[in-house]
Amino acid sequence: MRTRIYYRGPDALVSDDRFVWHPTTSPLVFTIPDLRNVGLVQAPARVRPYAPAFAVVAIAAAAAGWILLPDPAVYVLVFLALAIPAVAMMWREPGRWELHAQYHGTAVVLYSSADPRVFNQVSRALRRAMEDRRRTSWGYGLAAA
Repeated sequence: MRTRIYYRGPDALVSDDRFVWHPTTSPLVFTIPDLRNVGLVQAPARVRPYAPAFAVVAIAAAAAGWILLPDPAVYVLVFLALAIPAVAMMWREPGRWELHAQYHGTAVVLYSSADPRVFNQVSRALRRAMEDRRRTSWGYGLAAA
């Protein structure tokens, strides 16, 4: 019997019996029949953890520059050289969508992505794989009238 593939992408694979996520170099593999209570969670956007420390350093450097640099043009150039990276580094991490589940009695994150289109494709593929496993050889269990 051939394995049915519901989704194959650069970071995830959903087949009829396995869910594989490649968050890093080592993949996380889950067997679909062992998944329970699968749900979608939207993690909020958050400030990068090192942004406040960088802001304090940038303010201290700007204050020192105001005192030490004699020419206002040099001060403005130094300020811009510090302000542009500070704004870039303080940029918020985007919100992420996550698939959570119970796997062998343990709460796990099955999949996570900041791209809603890819996340929806993966979650829809998992839903279809789980629904197809519930079907019996007799169909959906409906009686003919």
